[in-house]
Order: sequence, then structure tokens, then C-alpha cells
Amino acid sequence: MGHLSELKGVEKPVTEWLSKMGWSFKSNEDLKTYERPFSKPIIEQILVEKTALINKISEEVAQHAVEMLMQNLNNPIPILGNEAFLDKLVSGVTERYIPKKYRENYVLKPLNISNMTSYGSLWMKCYHDLDSIVDLTTPLKAEAQAEEVADILDVKTQEVKDMDQLMTGSDVYLNSVVGGDDALVIMPTGGGKSLCYQIPALVRSGTAIVVSPLISLMQDQVEQLKALGVKAAYLNSTLEADEQAGINDALQAGKLDLLYVSPERLMQYYFQQSLANADIALFAIDEAHCVSHWGHDFRQDYRALGQIKSRFPSIPVIGLTATADTATQADILTQLNLHAPLVYKGSFDRPNIRYRVMSKYKAFDQVVAYVKQQEGSGIIYCNSRAKVDDLHAKLFRQGFRCAAYHAGMDSDERELVQRQFLNDKIDIVVATVAFGMGINKSNVRYVVHHDVPRSVESYYQETGRAGRDGLESEALLLFDEKDAARVKQWIEQGEIAERNQIELQKFAAMEAFSEAQTCRRQVLLNYFSQFSDSACGNCDICLDPPKMIDGLVIAQKVLSCVLRLSQQASSQYVIDVLRGKQLRRLQEAGHHQLSTYGIGKDKSDSYWHNIINQLVHKGLIRVDITAHAALRLTEAARPVLKGEVDVQLAVPRLEFKPDKKKAKQAPANYDRTLFTRLKHLRKVLAEENEVPPYVVFSDATLVDMACKLPTTRNTMLDVSGVGQTKLERYGEAFIQLIDDYINREH
Repeated sequence: MGHLSELKGVEKPVTEWLSKMGWSFKSNEDLKTYERPFSKPIIEQILVEKTALINKISEEVAQHAVEMLMQNLNNPIPILGNEAFLDKLVSGVTERYIPKKYRENYVLKPLNISNMTSYGSLWMKCYHDLDSIVDLTTPLKAEAQAEEVADILDVKTQEVKDMDQLMTGSDVYLNSVVGGDDALVIMPTGGGKSLCYQIPALVRSGTAIVVSPLISLMQDQVEQLKALGVKAAYLNSTLEADEQAGINDALQAGKLDLLYVSPERLMQYYFQQSLANADIALFAIDEAHCVSHWGHDFRQDYRALGQIKSRFPSIPVIGLTATADTATQADILTQLNLHAPLVYKGSFDRPNIRYRVMSKYKAFDQVVAYVKQQEGSGIIYCNSRAKVDDLHAKLFRQGFRCAAYHAGMDSDERELVQRQFLNDKIDIVVATVAFGMGINKSNVRYVVHHDVPRSVESYYQETGRAGRDGLESEALLLFDEKDAARVKQWIEQGEIAERNQIELQKFAAMEAFSEAQTCRRQVLLNYFSQFSDSACGNCDICLDPPKMIDGLVIAQKVLSCVLRLSQQASSQYVIDVLRGKQLRRLQEAGHHQLSTYGIGKDKSDSYWHNIINQLVHKGLIRVDITAHAALRLTEAARPVLKGEVDVQLAVPRLEFKPDKKKAKQAPANYDRTLFTRLKHLRKVLAEENEVPPYVVFSDATLVDMACKLPTTRNTMLDVSGVGQTKLERYGEAFIQLIDDYINREH
């Protein structure tokens, strides 16, 4: 500890306390004659020895525990590092990565001061290849919870693009929530968002209350959790009175790990009274963007959820969303009334999804030609019920296994379609946005937008239904200006003028994506403030790149104009000035006298719109949706204005053309015949257990089986997505099939 200011308040009391426990304090003078060689870190070596002695373990295991402990000293702010170190010295190491060889018995506490005369050790069994994430300073509900956590992680691995990144990045978050803190989680669909409340729910004492906006989503989540052996349930209108009473009894008795409810039910007085008498672990608000006035899917019934924190101030509240721009994020924190929350933002990149935009010219022919080239399940989104019905009828007549889905259908019809889709009895669902948040099918291979969505958030969330198993998938958008004009007209007809303006600004960003001539993944990521300088190589722009030019002077014209308009003008106003238009509003404001007036008159409105969009995508300009879409310069614009950096821009493509046909990527190296047989077995087992096939195993897991050919229980556990519970439930059947296949075929 290096700061003199810490001497009186930290060092002296701590050293005195440790001395009373039998430790000795070595001054600098003492260390000069200390018997231990300086080749070993003295403090670390003492900790290793004491940990081994106290817990009666080998120094090898103790060394690993101390290494974990010492990681807390790596904080750039010394006092915070010291504070963390002392806390862990007393309360124990919060384990992140447990090596296989220490998995059965692993000491986590260098010191245990709960009993000054009898030092106990804290042990935990872990069964997961990747590593369990638990804060063991909070008591587990039962020993079995460790296995449940591991199985959840096993299943979710196949849906998370980068599990290592999630494990590392969410360590602080999980520790914080398990410790009782509020949090906001912003992670993409398929990014492991549900882990962020499921794991704390299993670790913390009590029942986690999960707020979900859709009955179908509740049912799907509970179905999957029950398959893993987790005690989960839901309360909604589909249940009979006696069923609801039974679930309430289980809640009061502490027999549930997770309980899913609607926002309306959570706000009911009698239900809150019931919660007041129960042991509640946490509240999780899924689809938290619905609380925000700025969010793309605002819902009035979500607005009251901020009262929960006032009603239950000591219980952590977690908001979770897959899409939230800066304005929405700030509003969620305010609306949910979160107390000093930790904001955890995961990567929005879904690298396995290929983004394509095609000019819409013969939409039905385009859809048919595209779908015929695809394998597996797909979703086709349309902007109206009439289009859904029309397109579904035409596809059905062409022989496709498809169904329609929209809010004009009764609930039984919609539920049937969803179940058929989840159970692989139909391949394509033609739908409005009503077929959205409740879809959790891991093997959707493609998503087609027949019409342009109303916002980037909606587009991102809907395309995120594809490729949740991590396998190669595609998102195709058919775009034309007529569709865009119709969407603008619908928005302008809204009853709330302020809301209309917000939606128009969001749609402008969607248009910019559709018209982009730079990497589409960059555009998406930049919209969510995850700025990327490198192209993805997996979108239509990257596969068929536009011509690039030196755009420094062009960029300077735009940036200078924005600056001279005091960063208060919209895109169109900036363009009007650049083109030197003879407009009364310009002259009344005196903007016809600006030095940038008319410097871009040789180019069209469309040209400058495209250039401005490119500058937004590059992070040089941002659109402030809270100030009537005013263009603001970012800090990155400063060196551009000074001419200190190069700017590469794409030559605007003012006419959209269909993408050139590209050969599909080479298939993964696995036995496709075996894969087909594994899928058939999965279907049989799913029907026997009355669950969707992906609940048994995902496509990604079957692909891994077809690659690794496991024929024993141990080798089956090496397959991605196979945990102890799944192994016990389904493993033997798949092992037998693979063994028979190898012996018969080879």
C-alpha cells in the first residue's frame, strides 16, 4: 500500500488486526535482513503458505487461490486495488475460472474469519468445461445449484457468439448483482442476455421475478429451464385458477428459482402483497426498452415498473434489453428508478449473420428465388397484415411449408403457428412485427424483410432471430423509396406529435442503413455506439465493394457547414445550405451569407444525403434525436477539419441494383449424413418429451456431434451444448446412434 493518506485509515488498523490473528508485520528495515530470498514475492509467498496451512491443502492449489486474489491489485487506482484485495482477503475469492484439475475440490478463501479459532474451508463442485461464474461470498441455495448453473451455461454456449468474452466481461456485473446491486444489461439477441439474470437467480437466495411482455416468451423460457432441471414457472392468463394458486403457494414456500410474470400482473396490488411475504432474489425487467419514451417499442404498461424499486428498495432490479441507443439507455435508468446501477453493455456484433440489401423490383420473384437457395427455417417480415396474407398465399401455392402470423389472427391461431414453427413442422413464417420478441428458435437460418422496418432497433432485433446457434445465417432487406415514403406517412399520422418526431428520426437512420455504401455491419454497430474502423467482410458491401475516393475536402465541406450552423440544424437544412437553395427560411436566418452557402451546388440532394450518412457511420457526426435530429460533431471531426487525417469515402451509388450472386461459403467439415440422422433422432425425442427439437439439442450441437463423433459419456460432455443434465436425459440415445453409425458405415 503506497499512499500516505491510507496509513492511518487503512494500513495501521489492518496490520494491527492481522497481528492479533498471529500474522507478523515486516517493515522495510526488517525486510533487509529477512530470511526469505527476494527471488520470491514475499507477501504472495506468505499468503500461499498460510492458505495451504489454514485449509489443509497442497501449496499448488493454494498458489492458484492466491493468484486469483492478487488479481485484485491490478487496479490502476491504488486505493481501489487495495480495497478489493482486503475485501477478498476477508470474504473470499470470487472465482471466475476453475481449472479442470481443481474442479472437484477448490479452496476459495485464503482466510475465513467467521470463526477465529476454527478456520473452515469453502468448497464447491463445478462441472462445466468453460467455467462457472458465481460469487461464493453469497451462500448458494443448494449444492445442486452449481450443476444447474453449469447446465445453463452449457446450453447458452451455443447461442453466444463469444462465450469467453461474455464470461470475462460479465464477471464484474455478476458479482455486483449477486451482491445486491441494480443493473442495466444491454446485449444483443443471442448474446447471452438471459444468463445475466438466470445465474444470479440460482446463486442468490429466494425466487427471481422476471417481467416478460409476451406469454409465448414466458412459456418458451420456462420450458427450456425445466428441461435443465431448474425450478421455473410462469403466471399468466392461460392458467386456470387452481394452477395459479399452486404457483403462488410454491412462491411462498420458496420452491421456485424463477417466476415469469407480465408487467400488468407485477403491478397488481394483491400480487405485490404476495411478493412482500415471499423471499425474493431479484427483479429482472426483460425488454426494458419498452419503458422508454425514446425506445422503438414503447409500452404504456411498462411505465409503472419504476415503482417496484420504491416498493422493494433492498431487492436488486435488473433491466435487460437487446437494443438501446444512448437516449433510450439514459431514459431506462430514469424510468426504472435504479439505484447506482452498473451498466453492462455487450458487443452488438453478430458475425455469423450476413447482411444484404437488394433494390426491390419484383418482390415476390425475388423472395421465391432467395428462399429456394436457403436451407432450414426462415422468417419473412411484411409491414401490413394484407401483405402477409397475400405473400403467404402465393408462397403456399408454390409448395412452400409456410404459415401467416399477425395480430389480426386469434390467439389460438397464432399459438398454433408458433408451435408448428418451433417444432419444425413448417419452414417459413410470413409475419408482421407481431412475430417478434417471443421467438426463441435457435436454428432460424435467414430473415427476409419484404418491406423496410421503422427503425434500426426493430431491424436489428428482427434479424437477430437468425443464427442464434452461431451457425452461418443471412438477413435480406428489400428496399425501395416508395416503401420508405409509405412508412413516413404512417408515422406522421400518429396521434402524439412528439412521438412522431422521434419515430421519424429513427426511420431516417434506417433509411441511412438501407442506402449505405460502407460496410453494413459498421453502420449497425456505430448506431449502437460500438464504433468500428474495420469492414466485416460478410455483407453485400464488403463482398461487392463500391469505389473509394479521397473524401477529405468533401467531408470538410459538410463538417464546416454543420459547425457554422452552430450544430443546431438537421441533415436536410445542412444540404439546403450546401446547395445554396433560395429558401425564405435560409435568408431570414441569414444563412445565405455563410461561407459554406452554395459550395456543394454541383451535387444533388441524394448525393449529400449519402455523404452525410457516411460521415455519421464513420463516427464524425452524430444525430441528436433529442434535439429534432440536429447534427452534432464528434471529437473525431476535429482532426478532419484541420486536415490532419485522411478520409476515405465511397462514391455514392444513387441507383440500387440487385446484389451479384456469390458462391456460398464452403460447408463446415462434418458428416452431413450423420447430421441428418441426428436431427431425426432429436425430432423423435422432442415429440416423446413434448418439447421443441432445439430444446433437446440445437443444430450447432448436432453439428459438433457429427464432427467429434462421441461414443462415450465423457466424450459426449466435450460436445458444445451438452451438460450433465442433457447427458443424463438424452445422451445415451445419441451415443448409441453415433456408435452404430460408425460401426455400420466404417
